[in-house]
Amino acid sequence: MWREHQHGRIDLGDQSLEYKWLHPHQPHRPTLVFLHEGLGAVGIWRDFPDKVAEATGCGCFIYSRAGYGKSSPVAVPRPLTYMHHEGLDVLPRLLETLDLNKVVLIGHSDGASISLIHAGGTPAPHVQGVVTLAPHVMNEEICVASIRDAKKAYESTDLRARLAKLHGDNVDCAFWGWNGAWLDPDFMHWNLEEFLPTIRVPVMVIQGRQDEYGSAVQYDSIRAKAGGPVEVVLLDHCRHSPHKDQPETVLAAIARFVSAL
Repeated sequence: MWREHQHGRIDLGDQSLEYKWLHPHQPHRPTLVFLHEGLGAVGIWRDFPDKVAEATGCGCFIYSRAGYGKSSPVAVPRPLTYMHHEGLDVLPRLLETLDLNKVVLIGHSDGASISLIHAGGTPAPHVQGVVTLAPHVMNEEICVASIRDAKKAYESTDLRARLAKLHGDNVDCAFWGWNGAWLDPDFMHWNLEEFLPTIRVPVMVIQGRQDEYGSAVQYDSIRAKAGGPVEVVLLDHCRHSPHKDQPETVLAAIARFVSAL
């Protein structure tokens, strides 16, 4: 049983996913499922899920998507619908395999987008709420410019070596799968706003005012179009990783959100 192990891999048939499991401190609380950014994996969260578990009393399930960390590799280039595939196909199968009663999704960047796709595009019967850190619901030039800069850094600095510590043999798969999709000219038309009106659960958006990957159009769209209640938390002196730049504020916001559920 996967709950007996803090670290392991979970088999979905077509892929094997690395995970970390933090046991709940209090009974009858929802499980918080963490979905990482476009270059992330289990390890990218460091000790933030541990702090969230302590603050909320909830169990936490943190996993690496296929192509990241110690999970199964994927073929590149990735299809431009890779986040739709994760939210509509992989995440439902993962949650069914985990057999969790109540779930709150906590997603960062790509992981936030996948969370919104799942909440609005599937029945999502166990999802009680969604916390999105720096989500994308559409592409915009500020994002593409930052991803171009990441490509230059990967090719000319120690970025690849640093990412290899997180992804091992998946490092090129992780980087080029993400970077290649976002820089494809057709990806400028990528948009997931169609899923927002059918989201019925509460959503919290946490975004830095200095986010180098997204502007106010992202959270304005979620606030205007989501079918459930939306709270937007804007943070000063904060870029694209709110849980790293403003960890205590983000921790308090998540704890309040979960408590209200």
